[in-house]
Amino acid sequence: MTEFLNIPAEYEVLVNIIFLVATGFIAVHGIRYRDEEGRGNFVHMLFGCIAGLFFFAILFRDVLGVFSF
Repeated sequence: MTEFLNIPAEYEVLVNIIFLVATGFIAVHGIRYRDEEGRGNFVHMLFGCIAGLFFFAILFRDVLGVFSF
C-alpha cells in the first residue's frame, strides 16, 4: 500500500495499522447503520462493504502476507 506514498519502511506497519483501524471503523459503521425506524440505508451499506473489502485486502496482503498481486 505504501509504495506510491514514498514512506520509509520502518513506518509501513504503522501506516497499515492506522489504515486498518480507519477502514474497519468505516466498515462496521456503514454495515450496522440503521435509521430511526430500524431500516438500513443502501449507501451506508455500499460504502461499508467497500471499506470492508479494502480492510481485508490490506490485512491479508500487506500485514499478514498471505497473498500478493
